[in-house]
Amino acid sequence: MKENNILGDQLCFSLYSVANALTRQYRPLLKDFDLTYPQFIVLLALYEEDDISLKELGEKTLFDSGTLTPLVQKLEAKEFLNRVSIKEDERVKKVILTDKALQIKEKVIDLPNQLRCSMHMNDEELTMLRKLSLKLLEDL
Repeated sequence: MKENNILGDQLCFSLYSVANALTRQYRPLLKDFDLTYPQFIVLLALYEEDDISLKELGEKTLFDSGTLTPLVQKLEAKEFLNRVSIKEDERVKKVILTDKALQIKEKVIDLPNQLRCSMHMNDEELTMLRKLSLKLLEDL
């Protein structure tokens, strides 16, 4: 690989810029639900698998506990989920979606499809990009 000396040639800057641009595109869609993008990620993870421990939620979302805990607290304050202690170990908290979160589930999980309509890359290109991103993540 050639030496990268210019900001525009930096892979990390390119990925950072794309991530920020995508997050900005989600902002108006998420506003209707009073969600931030990280909160949206937490809900998507819980829509896939509800009633899981905070540890499992962190593994699914790749958020560390210092990031995840405030997100979960805010979602609980907005009445999208509840944290409950398990009987076997009071220190372990499970996260459970509320009826409010379940009522908006179909609309929330459709948001990526709405955003997809504004993208010009074809499905094959986007699939390849996602696969390459996951491969890079495994290397880090």
